[in-house]
Amino acid sequence: MHHAAEITILIAQVLSGYGSAAVRFRVGSTIDWRVVFSSRATLDRQRRVERAEQRTSLVAAFVTAIQSIFSALFPFNCKLCDILLLTIFRVPACQECLDSIRPIRAPRCVQCGERLLPAQLLFGDGHCQGCRDFEPQFDHAVSFGEYAGELRGLIHLLKCDKVLPAAPVLGDMLARAIKQIQGSGEDFRPLIVPVPLHAGKRGERGFHQAALIVRAAVKCLPQPMEVASGLLQRGRPTRWQVGLSSEERIANIRGGFRVTDPQRVKGVTVIVVDDVLTTGKTGSECARVLKKAGAERVWAATVAPTFKTAVLPKSVEYGEEEALEAAEVAVSV
Repeated sequence: MHHAAEITILIAQVLSGYGSAAVRFRVGSTIDWRVVFSSRATLDRQRRVERAEQRTSLVAAFVTAIQSIFSALFPFNCKLCDILLLTIFRVPACQECLDSIRPIRAPRCVQCGERLLPAQLLFGDGHCQGCRDFEPQFDHAVSFGEYAGELRGLIHLLKCDKVLPAAPVLGDMLARAIKQIQGSGEDFRPLIVPVPLHAGKRGERGFHQAALIVRAAVKCLPQPMEVASGLLQRGRPTRWQVGLSSEERIANIRGGFRVTDPQRVKGVTVIVVDDVLTTGKTGSECARVLKKAGAERVWAATVAPTFKTAVLPKSVEYGEEEALEAAEVAVSV
């Protein structure tokens, strides 16, 4: 033969239990053997991976198509900024609005968490004027972000518009607030008690927003904590606190709560939880009755406080070095 021809012979299923063998030789020349074996398990695994990748790509394309069709047929806007949403979200809010909700970084009162003015930082003892005039019964209050802007809108979605999927988002924020409590180590096992709603108000709303947020928050905490939803009860309905003076608020809420099981709180630390902290009078009254029943310490935790002081200068609001130093001096006094 004048020309050398190269022939490759593939023999499948050579030697039971193996996938393939390849034999290669040249005609008219020295035989060149090359045998390659691959296990059946390896080939099966590769095939499964390929099939899984195909299914994943098909499912992803299907989900994208369904979302596009749904958005075209049932368009709706972000409830916080009114921009048109092109993707399906559990919470009717765009990701930009949710990402804009940030923790409070301004120096605050060491007891109630009220925002402090520069003069209070430099010459005060770390307490706001409200705590000096009417000292709260709780030992300390923690919260996540200010009750304004997108966070206020998100809370309204839950309370007013009954958008229940907002509760897990707010619960994650509440969990981050609870983590601020000092001494929250591995042996820290406080009792978490949502501020109760009156039965009439709960029946009107259909759910208890603080209880929903608390149940979502405990799932985000590093250590398990017990939630006692029925430990506090409202003894009587109270008026809206809006528009009342500090003295009127205290008188309005006085006697509004009672502890159903005093033995359960004796000698323990209790965290009273609500969605919003306004003046702190409700949380203070809850703390008073809990301590009267035997609780050792009572903390207040909320998603957002309403600040009563004016907006701080940028240097203080965003925690510049001078403001943080002044805050540390005030707290250490």
